[in-house]
Amino acid sequence: MFASMLGTFLTMVIVFFIFFGIMASIMMSISKKEVVNVPSNSILHITLNGVILERSPSNPFANFDFNKMENKNEPGLSDIVKCINYAKTDDNIKGIYLDLSNIQAGIASVEEIRNALLDFKSANKFIYSYSEVYSQKAYYLATASDKIFLNTQGEVDFRGLGAELMFFKGLLQKLDVEMQVVRHGKFKSAVEPFIMDKMSAANREQTREFIGSIWQQMVKGISETRKISQPELQNIADNMLVQDAEDALKYKFVDALVYKDQMLDILKNKVGSKRQPTLVTLGTYVKNTKTPDDKLFSKNRIAVIFASGTIESGEGTDQSIGSLRISEAIRNARLDSAVKAIVLRVNSPGGDALASEIIWREVSLAKMVKPVVVSMGDYAASGGYYIACGATKIIASPNTITGSIGVFGLIPNLQKMFNNKLGITFDTVQTNKNAIYLTGMRPMSAFQEKVLQRSIERIYTTFITHVAEGRKMTVAEIDSIGQGRVWSGTDAKKIGLIDDFGGLETAIAEAAKLAKIEKYRVLEYPKQRDFFNQIFEAFKGGSTAKILQKELGTNYVYYEALQTINNLKGVQARLPFLVDLN
Repeated sequence: MFASMLGTFLTMVIVFFIFFGIMASIMMSISKKEVVNVPSNSILHITLNGVILERSPSNPFANFDFNKMENKNEPGLSDIVKCINYAKTDDNIKGIYLDLSNIQAGIASVEEIRNALLDFKSANKFIYSYSEVYSQKAYYLATASDKIFLNTQGEVDFRGLGAELMFFKGLLQKLDVEMQVVRHGKFKSAVEPFIMDKMSAANREQTREFIGSIWQQMVKGISETRKISQPELQNIADNMLVQDAEDALKYKFVDALVYKDQMLDILKNKVGSKRQPTLVTLGTYVKNTKTPDDKLFSKNRIAVIFASGTIESGEGTDQSIGSLRISEAIRNARLDSAVKAIVLRVNSPGGDALASEIIWREVSLAKMVKPVVVSMGDYAASGGYYIACGATKIIASPNTITGSIGVFGLIPNLQKMFNNKLGITFDTVQTNKNAIYLTGMRPMSAFQEKVLQRSIERIYTTFITHVAEGRKMTVAEIDSIGQGRVWSGTDAKKIGLIDDFGGLETAIAEAAKLAKIEKYRVLEYPKQRDFFNQIFEAFKGGSTAKILQKELGTNYVYYEALQTINNLKGVQARLPFLVDLN
């Protein structure tokens, strides 16, 4: 027995040191920031296979492949754009090779990358694209290319955008669950799946409007670069005329049908090389991007604060917006005399209304002493717009989903389910009439519902008042375009919710202009979590998420949404649905 115990102990010690050695070697390889030698006649190879985050993760296990024991080093959106911009002036980079299939990013992120690619071409450098299958977002990005190539048996998906919503009313009825809803705004449709079996007329109207606006932006962009008229593109989508590779060539969606080896030969001939050209990945090339010396040593700073994910109270994580963490980052930037302007990058469908108010307050205070420019990503809706509305200026993509200025509360009544389905009953003792309030185990009284409705109305009034003050409009004007309605960036500009179109780089340039500085260094906030915290997070939650993503595939987003719903606390200012445009 003692021999077994000793053997087990020694095994654990050995395993610990082996594990520690592996972790140390991983950290050494990840932390190496040496400049990579890029030979002349190189081509920047952009694949975009993984999920595109707002900023490159510092978590050493975020993109680590434990099967191959290597780090994939997939940069975030800000670094992707930075790489493309840097490659524009790099004499060793002769062009870009887009190797695309399906892009795991929102359409506004795709638009931002596409604009950077279009700007790259102004340096008289080429962009070629190749794929076996182009999804609609991948094809939209590929249309920034000089030439588009497709596998001889490949496909191009082109059929328009659609929205399919799931409703739970029938299921809840079978379970004897009653959903008690309190909301303000006819368009605040986040509660509809729980109380209806189809979309309301108001929800159908807003959904048709914003996906139609996004689709029109895509069609316009494709028409301009592929020289196909917009009516013709609409006809092709309506009748699904592009069904195979030959159709794609016939309708001028692609320039040639080739195999991968032929594509590599085309690249070789393009750069005039006798052997295969060097393909430099984004993960490698990002190490070469650097701030020019005149900016690096400038005393002026612009703080870029990333607010990405669901808004929640507390610290949050690197992939959520914690009210304490983000408000502290804004406060530190405000108090730092070297920081001349702040850019708040918002990519959020909203969340906790009180947490949104806390962040809004810090934005308002910062605006009093220095310019604050908001850059909107794929979403800046509901609570996401709440934290943005107080800025000096708001810049978004035409495809940004924004607005949704509304508030709701959703309280389940599980009493009948426990009684009728499980035979469980509850009894209570309370010191006052309403000591037991909103437990979910019994229906609200008329008085309690009135109290909750008053809270919803108060928060909504505060919300639209903040927006009115920030956008220099009347409360009545904001109420008319609010009430939970969702808008595309294109329509948001028309009604005054945003100021201009552009991505993060545009917002940074605008912040510098407002601060009246030409040379500056960009600092990113909040600081990402330290190494050991990220290791624990990776093994505790990250590894589980990776397994579930692999097992559930495209259905993982529904699991993630369900987990978000389970963790809801307090009154919510949240986008009414999960949007994934493909």
